[in-house]
Amino acid sequence: MFWKKKGESAPKPAPEPRKSGGSAGSAGASDTGGDAGSPLLTGDSNLDGKSVELLLAVIARISQASDLESKLTEIVDRSIEFATAERGLLILADATGQPIVRVARSREGQNLGADVRFSSSIVKKVLDENRPRKATVNSDSEALDLGRSVYDLKLRAVMCVPISTPPPPGEASGGPQRGALYIDSRAATREFTERDLSLFAALSTHISIALQNERLHLDSLEKTRLEQSLELASAVQNSLMPQVPKDRPGWDLAGWYRPAERTSGDFFDFVSLKTSKLAVVIGDVSGHGIGPALITASAQGSLRSYLRVGQEPAQALGLLNQDLCERDEAGMFLTLLLVVLSNDGRCDLLNAGHHGPLVWRAKTRSVESVDAHGPALGWVAETPYSIDASIELEKGDVLLAFTDGLIESHAPGDRDRLFGIERLRMLLGELASHPHDAQTISRSIAEAALSFSAAKHEDDITLVVVKKA
Repeated sequence: MFWKKKGESAPKPAPEPRKSGGSAGSAGASDTGGDAGSPLLTGDSNLDGKSVELLLAVIARISQASDLESKLTEIVDRSIEFATAERGLLILADATGQPIVRVARSREGQNLGADVRFSSSIVKKVLDENRPRKATVNSDSEALDLGRSVYDLKLRAVMCVPISTPPPPGEASGGPQRGALYIDSRAATREFTERDLSLFAALSTHISIALQNERLHLDSLEKTRLEQSLELASAVQNSLMPQVPKDRPGWDLAGWYRPAERTSGDFFDFVSLKTSKLAVVIGDVSGHGIGPALITASAQGSLRSYLRVGQEPAQALGLLNQDLCERDEAGMFLTLLLVVLSNDGRCDLLNAGHHGPLVWRAKTRSVESVDAHGPALGWVAETPYSIDASIELEKGDVLLAFTDGLIESHAPGDRDRLFGIERLRMLLGELASHPHDAQTISRSIAEAALSFSAAKHEDDITLVVVKKA
């Protein structure tokens, strides 16, 4: 239950009745705290039947509300009706324990606003002690004892009960979310009884359950919406991954990627240049998930546009770098390798802070690294970029570009045992020494890394294979 009953403890003696006209400085003649275990059922079948019938009717009305706002309003309106009060407030405690009015209504169904005055002292007692309380005012001095607002508003009767629900799943705070349901009246003949307090306390128990169920329902809807958004983002990103060119004379090309989450901070691309050359691109935005994926999509689209309108690759990187610096995304940057392929086998490499590619030489049957690079994109806006290295690929040579998620995959249960660059060099040499095409080489490397990590990886994995045919 969301309401902790205390009926198992010894019953407390009933408070002594006080005469009207209590003196200033007293605790208030009729300010009494109720016990959550106060008897709701009296043994009088007729009276008890009416109590249960009334309680169920109010609960049914509250349950029929279609959304959270309507439900909160219905709770207050029905509480006013339930107790024949003039005003009702639903109050929540903020992080510091201060009461904040969430809903305030009059008997006529008018919204009273968040600045409405009420007996904050009684509400504070209810929140602090997690016990129902009621008060009946018989004189000005008693009103002042209960608080200046009680005196100013000329309140005759006040009743307040706690509402407590568990925190949403995943919240840092382990305690319940606390609140109170408060009603009052200025009618001279109105006086809330112990039975009223017991009925109101019983109602608050069901209200707590109703609010918790509503929140769980909203959490479920929000989770569904988030899942749908991620699915859409993943589908959009997949659509941005290019078709691997199959019509480039002298070249056999392949690309492969897998995100650590639904979306990826990695990308690869193939862009035909106006010079009849082909730009092969692989990039890695720091981090992974939806944030880096948005930067990835923007960066990929911008770079493709710059290259297609005739910008030199170095100038295109400079423009992209300025774009990323202007975003001012704290701690976010992009490493990128751009390889310009000429039909004669020449490869110009522009490396912005990325891992250097591996090259397998068919003639020497050895693997070499091309490690020259400049700074990553997104750090300094005016950074100039240029060709960092130029190499010649001959028939059968293979160039492998990859993101760090590949070599940083680790064995299950051993974060220090990485797939590593040396393992990758050996695997590339073994695969490239056979007459495999680029797609077979890329797929085999990816499968080896996933097998090594038992298909679990904390970072996105992307690789591109370029083989001279």
